Amino acid sequence: MKLLLLGGTADGRKLATQLHASHIPLIYSVAGLVRVPNVGCEIVSGGFSQFGGLAQYINTQNITAILDVTHPYAQQMSSTAAQVAKDCGLPYWRFHRLQWQQGRDDNWQTFTRWPQLLTLLQAQASVESEQASQLCPFFTVGQLEPQLLRLIADSSLLSLPQLVRTAVKPKTALLPAMQWLKAIGPFAVDDEMSLFKHYGINALITKNSGGDSTIAKLTAARILGIPVFMQTRPSLPPADVEFTSRDECHAFVCQRFLTF
Repeated sequence: MKLLLLGGTADGRKLATQLHASHIPLIYSVAGLVRVPNVGCEIVSGGFSQFGGLAQYINTQNITAILDVTHPYAQQMSSTAAQVAKDCGLPYWRFHRLQWQQGRDDNWQTFTRWPQLLTLLQAQASVESEQASQLCPFFTVGQLEPQLLRLIADSSLLSLPQLVRTAVKPKTALLPAMQWLKAIGPFAVDDEMSLFKHYGINALITKNSGGDSTIAKLTAARILGIPVFMQTRPSLPPADVEFTSRDECHAFVCQRFLTF
């Protein structure tokens, strides 16, 4: 009886702490890109390739269930975990925090793929130009993917000032007009508003991660009347049971392990 908790999020760390305190035998997995969490249970960092893959790790460690508390946009990891759990005959559970919801005074435009975002930003640049101003987008989508960088490099946005905020150094070289800002939430509304004003931000690009840690940027954008370009969450394979409440997830896992 051992749980593999796939984490790397604040919710994952908190659930690992709760479950460890409830004497549930578990291993907490993190990518280790930002920092190794301070939790009492066993931790595995750096992925499963070092052990021959997830399936091999599960067999070696005698894992009996998987709880997926990865980021809602960690599509590859969640898809792999769901398939491996099925292949190994293990229950696969998932916790994802609720999505942010657009309010009456919010100006959101949603997109799924990077070419869609580029089209939206080019349209916004035209709006700003008509008002005798210049588009200055703020990217808060984690690591910028090479495809997005190529699209911007081949567009009229290339020379525009752009701010990129991530928790760790970008893996891919940013474009010359991009300025990198290292920061880890939680963020305060006043600080976000000051940042927007300091850099002249007039477009916010983000993922619908949910939670309280980074929601301040949305509040700041609403107050300042700044449009938000929100990437929708990817489709994931279904889990055996899915949760949006940490307490409910904790209670369920405890009950299941007590009855195994």
